[in-house]
Amino acid sequence: MALRACGLIIFRRRLIPKVENPTIEFLLLQASDGIHHWTPPKGHVEPGEDDLETALRETQEEAGIAAGQLTIIEGFRRELNYVARNKPKIVIYWLAEVKDYDVEICLSQEHQAYRWLGLDEACQLAQFKEMKAVLQEGHQFLCSTAS
Repeated sequence: MALRACGLIIFRRRLIPKVENPTIEFLLLQASDGIHHWTPPKGHVEPGEDDLETALRETQEEAGIAAGQLTIIEGFRRELNYVARNKPKIVIYWLAEVKDYDVEICLSQEHQAYRWLGLDEACQLAQFKEMKAVLQEGHQFLCSTAS
């Protein structure tokens, strides 16, 4: 049976004077172990949790961002299927915007660094093609639904 994990693709919009569309920046965390890969906050579903509860809990634990500091973006949910450590894994991601552009990030011991990055930089750091694709899809979704 596949391991199941859930997370949030957290972003903020940087308003640039005289530019109509704000720049979208994604939050990526660098793992403390293994290959020190960069991903959004995510983690395994615990008994009795639904998927979104897991994503919110993991974001609080890994980045110090509470559910009340986020707005979940309706209409975007992506499921990744891949093999990690020789086991099938499913990861479900939602998009979530921080309400405060300058929100404080407080990393757990699972991560050693964080960065806010534009799409191109985020895709460069996200080494796995599935993760790159989800970031690109999220960015495209946000740009197509901008008011």
